Amino acid sequence: MVSLGLVLLLSYLIGSIPSSLWTGRLKGVDIRQHGSGNAGATNTFRVLGWKAGLFVLLADFFKGFLCTAIISQIAWQIGSGPVTPEIWDADSFLRISCGLMAVVGHMFPVFASFEGGKGAATAAGMLYGIEPLSISITLVIFVSVIAIFKYVSLGTIVAAFIYPLSQQLLVWILGWPIDPSVQIFSAIVAAGIIVKHHANIRRLFNGTESKVTFCGDESIRDKTE
Repeated sequence: MVSLGLVLLLSYLIGSIPSSLWTGRLKGVDIRQHGSGNAGATNTFRVLGWKAGLFVLLADFFKGFLCTAIISQIAWQIGSGPVTPEIWDADSFLRISCGLMAVVGHMFPVFASFEGGKGAATAAGMLYGIEPLSISITLVIFVSVIAIFKYVSLGTIVAAFIYPLSQQLLVWILGWPIDPSVQIFSAIVAAGIIVKHHANIRRLFNGTESKVTFCGDESIRDKTE
């Protein structure tokens, strides 16, 4: 139990690293005071441009992946790992738990007065560390939607919808060995991401959601809502 508690704490602290907030400070901007006010990759794209947005997106993605794929495995090195029900593989439990703590840290970061982002990029990194093929398919769709429609939020919402569906197709068509607990958890995470983006969905329907630009960083004034 000590080993489990340690990796969960480490995962939360890593998830709490406020990449968007610190990136904004390098430019003399509090990201929470502009655009949608959200301290995440989407608002960074909107306020600081695609270069800063891409950096934050990758940083947040890596937080989830690091905790799921690497930090979780520390538990096996310093102890016997967690005791889980027979229906739930212990390693899957460790990976999911550490990834989830990274997402919680991102959404409620101790290093930023518990005011964080929506957790989509960190969740994507977590899911990549659990099952890489389905999330790779989803990431291609995510990038494609952004490239076509120029809405990061739309790409996130569509990707969240597609992700659990892609897992089911891999299992049904290719017989891909994905643990049922991972499928259920992935569906819950995807639903949570969509619900968390309710304000973005409303702005998309109203036509007031901001688009991301790819031809250089524009002024913050031009990007605020």
